[in-house]
Amino acid sequence: MKCPDCGNELPHVVCPKCNAHSPIGSKFCCRCGEPIPEEQKEEIQENDFSSRKLCSDGACIGVIGKNGKCQICGKPYTGEPV
Repeated sequence: MKCPDCGNELPHVVCPKCNAHSPIGSKFCCRCGEPIPEEQKEEIQENDFSSRKLCSDGACIGVIGKNGKCQICGKPYTGEPV
């Protein structure tokens, strides 16, 4: 699932009924309304938040992307925020 603004890949869940993608934390499918299984939501959320790195700039709210740079301000990761 891609962000409509920046085009980055967003964490998502896949509906077991129609295979549509819905954002993490969705209780129901955005397309068909089918409930998202609890085990699928919990597993993906845990992995997503436990492995993220916050931007090194203490004033920025961004997270570090796969390219090693902040997705908000673009600064490279230099260690834990100050």
